[in-house]
Amino acid sequence: MRNGWIWIGLSAALLIAGCGDEKTSSGSVTNAAAPAPAPVQPTPAVPAAGPFADASLVVSGPIIVEHEVELTAQRDGLVQKIYFDAPARVKAGTLLAELDGRQIQANLDAAKAKTRSIEADLKNWQAEAEVLKSDYARQQRLWDLGLTTQEQLEHAKYKAESDQWDIKRVSELLNNAKLDEEALELELEKTKIKAPFDGLIARRYAREGQNVAKGERLFWVTAEAPLLVRFTLPEKLFGKMRAGQPVEITSTDAPGEKHTAKVKQVSPVVDPSSGTFEVLVELVGERGAMRPGMTASVHLENPH
Repeated sequence: MRNGWIWIGLSAALLIAGCGDEKTSSGSVTNAAAPAPAPVQPTPAVPAAGPFADASLVVSGPIIVEHEVELTAQRDGLVQKIYFDAPARVKAGTLLAELDGRQIQANLDAAKAKTRSIEADLKNWQAEAEVLKSDYARQQRLWDLGLTTQEQLEHAKYKAESDQWDIKRVSELLNNAKLDEEALELELEKTKIKAPFDGLIARRYAREGQNVAKGERLFWVTAEAPLLVRFTLPEKLFGKMRAGQPVEITSTDAPGEKHTAKVKQVSPVVDPSSGTFEVLVELVGERGAMRPGMTASVHLENPH
């Protein structure tokens, strides 16, 4: 019996110890603080993708000049003489070629002779008018003295007045003759093909002895400077280009050369159909191997 109580006591002690351990374990889980979250690291910035992600932008455009023209015949005619050929350099007003203008010259000489004849006729009428004016004044004095009739006075008056109308008629004839003379001089001037500005004859189309029609090409004349490059930029760069801004110019047709240009003109509007605007730059300094008609590359630093 004594041993039985001992076993009962041991069992009770073990039971109490087990309950205590379970309470302690349960309490530790309930009251434990939540673990601190790991610090958030900043996400590195990703460079924006697209055509303007680089620090520079390269666009291309043709090298042009402001003065460039194809000279055409201003009238029908025969090419009588060609004085210069490509690639001659000429000054403004230089006579490049001449059409046959002999008939026009003959007509002009006749018109000048007619003008001189009418001028002489007008002087004769003016001299006669002075005589008639003097006669009328004399008749007035005689009338005042009672030494002439009213009919004679009126006759002198009408003759003096009618002579003035003749002077006006001949004066109009003289004006018309001078206009005809000026028209012929203009036609004669059209037979002379002249350089409109200092430049280079890039091409000759006509030849001596050729009959040309009005509007037919004769020469292509181009200036050599200043050299310009025209190109377009997307509208997102509108407002970034300004007059005087420097850019760098290169060309595959002139390897190894780098030239400086400055912005000369920026279009004030954006083309809605293409979403672009035009920029015109002008080369400064020596042109090197750069020539009109070449394709140039324009290097824009930090365009965005």
